Amino acid sequence: MLIYVIDDEALLAKASERMISETVPEAEVKGFLRASDALGQIEALEEYPDVVFSDIQMPGITGLELAVRLKTLSPNTKVIFVTGYSEYALEAWKVRAHGYIMKPLEPERIREELAFLKSDQAASDGSEGADRLRVQCFGYFELFYYNEPVHFERRKTKELFAYLIDKRGRECTPEEIAEALWEDESDLKLLKNRIRVLINDLRATLRELNADDVLIRYSGSLAVRTDKVDCDLYRMLDGDMSAVNSFAGEYMKQYSWAELTNGNLYFEYMDEKR
Repeated sequence: MLIYVIDDEALLAKASERMISETVPEAEVKGFLRASDALGQIEALEEYPDVVFSDIQMPGITGLELAVRLKTLSPNTKVIFVTGYSEYALEAWKVRAHGYIMKPLEPERIREELAFLKSDQAASDGSEGADRLRVQCFGYFELFYYNEPVHFERRKTKELFAYLIDKRGRECTPEEIAEALWEDESDLKLLKNRIRVLINDLRATLRELNADDVLIRYSGSLAVRTDKVDCDLYRMLDGDMSAVNSFAGEYMKQYSWAELTNGNLYFEYMDEKR
């Protein structure tokens, strides 16, 4: 593992470098006083650090600007901010940092952050957390079970489930569903019959996955239980850094009705980087 440490205060930079080296003896740790020097080394040597521990408030290129630059230059690098200013937490979240530690650095916090990164990578690789029903909203919508994509007999059944996920547990009436899934059709009686067929099909699909309890039926309405799925959207809205980091500006891109949510997410999470 290659770790960069960036802090414009020489004494703090050396102390942080030493502490990280002692806490993670198997890692190669390199210290820099300026973000520009770290970026220059990456560009010149094509040396891509696994993790960067960086101060935020620095002259020249700030830590926030560094995180944005790294997304292009070294997209697999994880950024953990180390700062004495708690007011930067929101900004760190918006540039999709992977961690946030208040100074002074302590071995336990270093271990916690690196352990979190490791477990998060393992989960995305499928080595952990594979027993959950996982929903992917970013990019194209997909449902996975044991990390295998779920096959839907009907294309519209999949779209119905996507729509319910988008509504985040809110009750959805047949009229709302019809307007979203068949925006060019107006025969509500016919559409309600179609929706009943789709609901039965969706329930059968979920039953095969032992996930019958994901759906909630109200009087004439339908919703999902958000606590029964592992969803990138839900985790991002809860402040999960790995989920925030996975959003690249595209959301359920195969569905036109999802454009409104995508626009809101883009404005909230991507526009700050421009």
